[in-house]
Amino acid sequence: MSAGASRNDVSTAKEQDSSLTAKGFLNQPQKSIGGSAYTSNQWNTHHIQLRVASDAASAACAAGLVAPLITILDRGIIENASGRSRLMTSIKTSFRALLTRPHAFLASRPFRLISTVYFSTYLTANSIDTISSTITPSAITTTTSGTSKFLAASTVNMSLCLYKDSQFAQMFRAPGNAASAMTRSIPKASYALFALRDSMTVFASFNLPPLVAPMLSEEMEKVVSRASMAQILAPALMQIFTTPLHLWGLDLYNRPGVPVPERVRQVGRNWAGSTAARMGRIVPAFGFGGVINAKVRRNLMGRLEEREG
Repeated sequence: MSAGASRNDVSTAKEQDSSLTAKGFLNQPQKSIGGSAYTSNQWNTHHIQLRVASDAASAACAAGLVAPLITILDRGIIENASGRSRLMTSIKTSFRALLTRPHAFLASRPFRLISTVYFSTYLTANSIDTISSTITPSAITTTTSGTSKFLAASTVNMSLCLYKDSQFAQMFRAPGNAASAMTRSIPKASYALFALRDSMTVFASFNLPPLVAPMLSEEMEKVVSRASMAQILAPALMQIFTTPLHLWGLDLYNRPGVPVPERVRQVGRNWAGSTAARMGRIVPAFGFGGVINAKVRRNLMGRLEEREG
């Protein structure tokens, strides 16, 4: 290659670099995140293993605290709907079992099913936040409230809840119907109603609170943060609308072939008590549980951010 050709190549390369720089593809500005500098197209992977562990620890902490109460209330609602036991009788029996034989209660299949549902749901929501703060990049304490979190969390929650509800319906089926219930599958219509119920609950739990919180009175901050109150109120109030879906789905399984008017009356009879019970289970599940999960995660991520600084 001649010297003249080499000079021409160098000149051409410099012109291309200048053009790229002018267009912003080279020498991009840097962001400082948690004490470390990142270009706008670089992922924030600092302490990624510890961040994933923090997501799991937060989810486990929240799920472990709320699962006992949710297990008791879920069993009570389903036994009441099937006619196996009255709501308050079932709740008292389960509380007695928790207090007198906690090891047996915590090892029971109903408790393990509930724990799996909420641990997985919290972990999915946390993971979306971590993925978002990694690829954006942004501060590792950042949380999101967009479509991706709703779709991911609702998919996991609905899938596990559908399985959990089918197992609960069979375990706590109507008395005197054991043989047929063991061979009868859950109707597809019940699955559809349960899926709609859970998608509405997940939306109210993970997507509505950031939108509702600014609408609440600032005076509330003197007692409790608006974010925490919105996290409790949104999923609880949604149960007014989702409980009929839940009861209808259970009745389709418990009483196949019943005329629609009778089914409407049955749902109406159980609506008030079941709504109160479902509010009681949703408040710890997505209210207090959501607050605990968010606060534990924020605390753990904040410590990691301080280490980066």
